[in-house]
Amino acid sequence: MQTGRTTLSKFLIEELAAGHSDLGSLLIDVAAAVKSISVILAKGALDGALGSLDAQNVQGEVQKKLDVICNETFISQCEWGGQVSGMVSEELEDVYAIPDGNPRGKYILLFDPLDGSSNVDFNVSVGTIFSILAKEDNEPAVTDDFLKPGITQVAAGYALYGPSTMLVLTIGHGTHGFTLDREGGNFVLTHPSILIPEETSEYSINTSNSRFWEPPIARYIAECKAGTSGVRDHDFNMRWIASMVAEVHRIILRGGIFMYPRDTKDPSKPGRLRLMYEANPMAMLIEQAGGWASTGRQRMLEVNPTSIHQRIPVVLGSRREVERVEKYHAEYDAGTDTIFDSPLFGERSLYLEN
Repeated sequence: MQTGRTTLSKFLIEELAAGHSDLGSLLIDVAAAVKSISVILAKGALDGALGSLDAQNVQGEVQKKLDVICNETFISQCEWGGQVSGMVSEELEDVYAIPDGNPRGKYILLFDPLDGSSNVDFNVSVGTIFSILAKEDNEPAVTDDFLKPGITQVAAGYALYGPSTMLVLTIGHGTHGFTLDREGGNFVLTHPSILIPEETSEYSINTSNSRFWEPPIARYIAECKAGTSGVRDHDFNMRWIASMVAEVHRIILRGGIFMYPRDTKDPSKPGRLRLMYEANPMAMLIEQAGGWASTGRQRMLEVNPTSIHQRIPVVLGSRREVERVEKYHAEYDAGTDTIFDSPLFGERSLYLEN
């Protein structure tokens, strides 16, 4: 595959099978939305777009001004081309129906317009995540059309807004990274056929929630922290940016494991990240790059969704590390997990049973 100046458009023409031109056109629209968002974010405080609104989204989270701006940008770029029949966004409560008078297509689009927006006021890398599903007809999309397991995705990707703007995507044939050439205005293939190392010495998790973790996660982290003095027999480094796109991007390029596991901090939420437009697209990208994605107890892409804003525990990254976490969950659920000593949790875990 030629990589010198292979643009996104050329890549899609070469890689998509005949009859899938609408998917290519939709991905070009997504890329156009990413370019617009990149320009908006680059202006920072110059346009007065930083800060929070006196409002919450459907998740009960305080909305940033840029959350709304980026959401509107994504919708306006993708609603008119005739490739989609509906959209779902983190910032909208219900399905966004394509307005009457606009052509509709046989795809549906799900997206998080500004992942990591809590960091945006501090000029930390943020991103956009998207997922594309096929639909049998071009009738207006309804909720049930979106409630499909991640294994049915036809494309997925994310944009990273950092020192350079990158678009990382998969159409089911590997994971590929494109860098925005700001002078030419094109996304150029710079990271073809990315492969994640199977093993790693880095993990990403929010340790401020450690007292709420389930025992399998507590066990895994305790072993990583023990380093060469413990059963893993080598040292680990911890990373935490609080931006899923930034975390996953690092892992895709050099390996690692990202965990936002189930915990007991809020029993009403079985997980923190959204299945349909955060976990599923990232899981597809990770698997296409040779990694693995799981809830800890089930392959992520095989989870049957029950609502468009469903939350889910997430463990993804280098395959062997994710499989180890799955093994610890299986042993714990079966009551065969290993007794361990941890300075953080004492014997076995915080949840020592009688």
